[in-house]
Amino acid sequence: MFKLSEIKELVKLIDESSIEELEIENEGARLSIRKPGIPEQQVVQAVPQSAIAAIQAAQPAAAPQAAPAQPVEQTATQANDDSLHKITSPMVGTFYSAPSPTSPSFIEKGDKVTPKTTVCIVEAMKLMNEIEAEVKGEIVEVLVENGQLVEFGQPLFLVKPE
Repeated sequence: MFKLSEIKELVKLIDESSIEELEIENEGARLSIRKPGIPEQQVVQAVPQSAIAAIQAAQPAAAPQAAPAQPVEQTATQANDDSLHKITSPMVGTFYSAPSPTSPSFIEKGDKVTPKTTVCIVEAMKLMNEIEAEVKGEIVEVLVENGQLVEFGQPLFLVKPE
């Protein structure tokens, strides 16, 4: 198994080097690190049926959950998605809606923003990166939860431009 500190150090080393991709196997665990923009190659490997059965037996049974009903407003927002500006994450990291756990959120649904308005923080490798709206308008929807891991290019907010 890989320790989180080892993974973070590997990510830092890859980021600072010209290496585009790294794959490591250790005691049956496999780690693959790839810089953004590098296309992923699909690897198909045959897995014995006995291994699949063992994995399924080891996993606890999950209780079935009903899919939550989408509010009419959210459906309307998704229908008008083309006219909305998406504020996306410029990096992989952890999304924070406020500067500290006790502080109010930078913005909420319905707030007006300008191009320089800080809308959130994305933490990457212990660095807090303030993300700006980059557009003037109104926040229509917040697409991620506080503390959620986000990917490079993942939409964080929908903004109705003015």
